[in-house]
Amino acid sequence: QVQLVESGGGLVQAGGSLRLSCAHSRRTGTSGWFRQAPGKEREFVAGIRWRDGTTEYSDSVKGRFRISRDIAASTVFLQMNGLEPEDTATYYCAARNDLIIAQMASDYDYWGQGTQVTVSS
Repeated sequence: QVQLVESGGGLVQAGGSLRLSCAHSRRTGTSGWFRQAPGKEREFVAGIRWRDGTTEYSDSVKGRFRISRDIAASTVFLQMNGLEPEDTATYYCAARNDLIIAQMASDYDYWGQGTQVTVSS
């Protein structure tokens, strides 16, 4: 079992930045971030492979968000720049044992409790 704890969410104005953190009890094959707004499906945001740092992003955040990891600290980060009101959601950290980055929530084995990000206009 892997425990994930997210932090760093909050309220920010449009155009601002936030940095989310996800502490892992141990590293996995891949980790990622998903988000879910009220009444909407949970959607993939970004993923990273622990071994070599390979990343993937959804088209909606490409160029604005950056996922990274600190191997020694077993922590994954999501740097969010140029935030827009449409980015408002609960952000969830996820991890899976497989080495392939997946974009479907059902492919992930472990989940954090989520951290709220609210972007005001």
